[in-house]
Amino acid sequence: MQQWMNLLSQHAVGQVLINEPLAKYTTWRIGGPADVLVIPSNQDELSTLMTILHEHDIQWTQLGRGSNLLVADKGIRGVVIKLGEGFDYARFEEDRIIAGGAHSVVKLCVLAAKKGLSGLEFAGGIPGSVGGAVYMNAGAHGSDTSKILQSARIVLHDGQIVSYSVEDMQYAYRHSILQEQPGIVVEASFQMKTGDRDTIMAEMNKHKDRRRITQPLQQPSAGSVFRNPPGDHSARLIESAGLKGYRIGGAEISTQHANFIVNVGQSTAADVLELISHVQQEVSKQFGVQLQPEVYLMGEK
Repeated sequence: MQQWMNLLSQHAVGQVLINEPLAKYTTWRIGGPADVLVIPSNQDELSTLMTILHEHDIQWTQLGRGSNLLVADKGIRGVVIKLGEGFDYARFEEDRIIAGGAHSVVKLCVLAAKKGLSGLEFAGGIPGSVGGAVYMNAGAHGSDTSKILQSARIVLHDGQIVSYSVEDMQYAYRHSILQEQPGIVVEASFQMKTGDRDTIMAEMNKHKDRRRITQPLQQPSAGSVFRNPPGDHSARLIESAGLKGYRIGGAEISTQHANFIVNVGQSTAADVLELISHVQQEVSKQFGVQLQPEVYLMGEK
């Protein structure tokens, strides 16, 4: 690791933190330390960092706003990259929005609605970053990121900076090309439609209110844990299996929404993984359905 530090200290790559605990960066409030956490503040720093990591074959992982993510108790080996404040911006050009990869999706939805721009209503309660939404084709309420994305600027694993169209992203359900060809989304352009401000706000608030009523937003979680199987809902299957409120250690199946696992106090990643496995086994045994996790596991078990 000292060799990495020597390499990184010779170049402008942003803030560099050693053995940085990651629990405070995740919505589950779970996770061990990163060997090295680097927080670049602009595209040039990120490109330089990625070039160094590629040339020296150093393992790297990106950390967004920490939602939809489980960081292992032993932490993450190699370099963890988190976009800094320089990537947290949004600007409006008539019916287009250009936003930095670190910008909050929720905040972007509110800004768009206030300007009478329609297209992001579905994302009013999605707690992640713009970059994360583009990476995984985040969606809800019958729509998703692929419906509004125009293009994305990406720093690839070798430091090359490219612009991908929505077609280039090869979108599918919670999937994009970036899951096979690693890169970090630094900026996205969204094509919106002009509409009535009050109508857009009402639609967005309807989705937010539904989330507030049905989801445990006051407890640490990572959002929905399992993908919905074809023609059904994971929450229905888990609840029908009698698992609401089932707890292992500090991890509990939410009594409010069965597809959420909440941290009810000092939960470890091991608790969550054991609970995920138990849910899969019970649902498979009772209904013959294999639930697939929607959250990403990062790090060393």
